[in-house]
Amino acid sequence: MECTCDPRSDSSEDDSLDITRLFTDLVRVEIRLYNAVDDRLRAEHGIGLGQFEFLGIIDGRPGCRVLDIAREVGITVGAVSKAVDRIESAGLCVRAAHPEDRRSSVLSLTPEGARLLAAARPTFKAELAARTAAVPAADLTRTAATLASLRAALEEHRRDGA
Repeated sequence: MECTCDPRSDSSEDDSLDITRLFTDLVRVEIRLYNAVDDRLRAEHGIGLGQFEFLGIIDGRPGCRVLDIAREVGITVGAVSKAVDRIESAGLCVRAAHPEDRRSSVLSLTPEGARLLAAARPTFKAELAARTAAVPAADLTRTAATLASLRAALEEHRRDGA
C-alpha cells in the first residue's frame, strides 16, 4: 500500500514509529475491507454493511435505542435515526415506545430482519476470512489485540470530553 502523503513532514528523524503511515494504513485497510464486505452483502443479501451492522447491534441489545447504536458506532444520533428509518421502512426492524422514557423508542428486529441477519452473518464472516487469509493467524491476533487496545483508549478519551 502506498501512502499519498509525505509522512516525513510530520515526524522527527528519531521516531521509531511513523504515526502518519500507521494512520494511512489503518484507513486504507478499513476502506478496502468495508467495500469488499459491503459489495458481497449487497450482491448476496440485498443489504449494505451499515445495515448489517445496525441489525446486529439491534439484535444483540435488548431494549436497543437509536442512542445505543450511535454510541456503539460513533456517529450522530441524527444519522443513526435516518438509517433506522430506512431499515424500518424495509420491514427489518420496528420501533416501540420505550417503557420508561416517552421521548425514546426501543428497536427490535422483525422476523424478516432476524432471518436476513442470520443469513448474512456467514457471508460476512466468509468474506472477512477470504480477505485476510494471506496474513498469518498470529499476526491477525496481535493486530486484533492492538486495535482493541487503541479503540479502548480512544473511547476513554472521548468519554473524558475530548
